[in-house]
Amino acid sequence: MNTHLSIRIQDQMPHFSKGQRLIAKYIEEHYDKVAFMTASKLGSTVGVSESTVVRFATELGYDGYPELQRAMQEMIRSKLTSVQRIEVTKERIGKNDILDVMLAQDMDVIRRTMEATSHKDFYEAVDAIIAAKKIYILGARSSVALATFLSYYLGMLFDNVQCIQATSEAEIFEQMIYMTKDDVMIGLSFPRYSKKASKAMRFAHDRGAKVIAITDSLLSPIAEFADYRLLARSDISAIVDSLVAPLSLINSLLVALALKMESRVTKVFQNLEDIWDEYGVYEKVDETENDKDNKKE
Repeated sequence: MNTHLSIRIQDQMPHFSKGQRLIAKYIEEHYDKVAFMTASKLGSTVGVSESTVVRFATELGYDGYPELQRAMQEMIRSKLTSVQRIEVTKERIGKNDILDVMLAQDMDVIRRTMEATSHKDFYEAVDAIIAAKKIYILGARSSVALATFLSYYLGMLFDNVQCIQATSEAEIFEQMIYMTKDDVMIGLSFPRYSKKASKAMRFAHDRGAKVIAITDSLLSPIAEFADYRLLARSDISAIVDSLVAPLSLINSLLVALALKMESRVTKVFQNLEDIWDEYGVYEKVDETENDKDNKKE
């Protein structure tokens, strides 16, 4: 269990009521399950009232049970195996509609991302990217999809973008060998955190480059080496990582860059549109045929 939370519980143990001691013991033994229980469910499981559970959270110094619950969720997300994730997700959904639950969960993580992300770090990161001599991007494991998406659009805005292939540690460092203090490194990592991403961020930091971390928490391994920390909440979704909020944050970053360099971006995309038209990159749908298809639907 999270050391800080464990210390809080041990420090307060002598002052707990009998019911609160039962809660503390159950949390220490089953924190992976408690992290996703409501106060009411925890109370009924332990055999105490919901109000006792709420008082327990405030005794530990939290504003309420939801804050205690979030602390436990943040702590376990990087530790659960894929099998444990499936079990936790099954418990959370219960008899509810899967689609409704998952969409509501994604809406919640975007809301929490709005509360967590530093606007100061966000706009300073935008300036750092624009000023960079070269932009390096790294995402490992499931974050590769985010890194690829980001590098695709940044590659349209800048001619100095390199998406690092995170195949092996040796190859990662080889791709970063010419990095200098004039460059920017953008690292993306979410639970379960990649060791390769953490080492790459440390390398960039040691080279003096400006380091931007797109991750879920200040406790993330890559946040330690970052000059700018862009926090995007993620959540457990069975065997997959919920990357809705990180993708939304990346979209915001791209829009901020485009608007900051509006005249330049307009010229670039006008040039691209001419090239796409000349070489027939995109299929043109006849408007009348499209209307017919819409009517059929």
